[in-house]
Amino acid sequence: MNKKYELKLAAGILVLLSLIWGYNWVVMKKVARLADPFDFSAIRTLLGALALFAVLAWRRGSLRPVALGPTLLLGLLQTTAFTALIQWALVGGGAGKTAVLVYAMPFWLLPMAWVFLGERVRGLQWGAVAMALVGLLFILDPWKPEGNLLSTALALLASVAWAASAIVLKRLRARVAVDLLSLTAWQMLLGSLVLCALAWWLPSEPPQLTPYFVAALIYNALLATGLAWLMWLFILDRLPAGLAGLSSLAVPAVGVLSGWVELGERPSGPEAIGMACIAVALVLVSALALRGRRLQCSAATERSAETARPDGLPTAVRCGSTDAS
Repeated sequence: MNKKYELKLAAGILVLLSLIWGYNWVVMKKVARLADPFDFSAIRTLLGALALFAVLAWRRGSLRPVALGPTLLLGLLQTTAFTALIQWALVGGGAGKTAVLVYAMPFWLLPMAWVFLGERVRGLQWGAVAMALVGLLFILDPWKPEGNLLSTALALLASVAWAASAIVLKRLRARVAVDLLSLTAWQMLLGSLVLCALAWWLPSEPPQLTPYFVAALIYNALLATGLAWLMWLFILDRLPAGLAGLSSLAVPAVGVLSGWVELGERPSGPEAIGMACIAVALVLVSALALRGRRLQCSAATERSAETARPDGLPTAVRCGSTDAS
């Protein structure tokens, strides 16, 4: 396949992936009226895990788990806590607002990475954190106490759980060589089994088996999980990881617009200001991260030029890593 065509195809798939993941916030919001949040989270993640294992088998990848203990911890954070908290938050919160609060994850990740990974927060990163905090203040809108504080707190807790799972993932992949798709499938399976136990233990009404509920399960398991991960791996193989990571900025934007159009969730004045502040802060953090990767790549290239191989040629350096972490 022509390289230029591959890049265009990857960019198109990147747009489609952002639409799939962004619109899923509306799907999850609408299904919150049909099923208990723990019931739906358990079913969707179990089916999603099975879809990922099907993809893994189709790609002829290894089905054997690696580092079971850390994988279980990752599953508890990224699947059990994260999925259940966002679905619970959507019971009383808007799709767009919840998406923006959850995607504030990088601002929890920065201090966590400082403590657990030794990655210091520097310069403009502090400005981005401050802007995000201002945005959160506007979204919380303490001058308007009738807002749904429980939904906001649950969305922020989901964001914190996501950030903590990223720390676990980084530490795991620094110690053990693991396939990203296999690791995702196993952590989702383990996390979904815990969710199934919670859904069975917590009292709730049975899900309303309407056509929309079934369609929402299919959307989440096949499109937003199985197909989406195939698309993500295709993108990472053909685009720089930093550029691919910037696509995450489009997901909450699609969630906000979809919620506005389909659900009539028009953000209030303070909420719109808060969302805009968080969006600008996310762009700043992503741009700084992308710039940092380029500087690291440039430095590695310079070092490799000074390290000759036995045949007299410089050591090869691969930039634009496909490491999704």
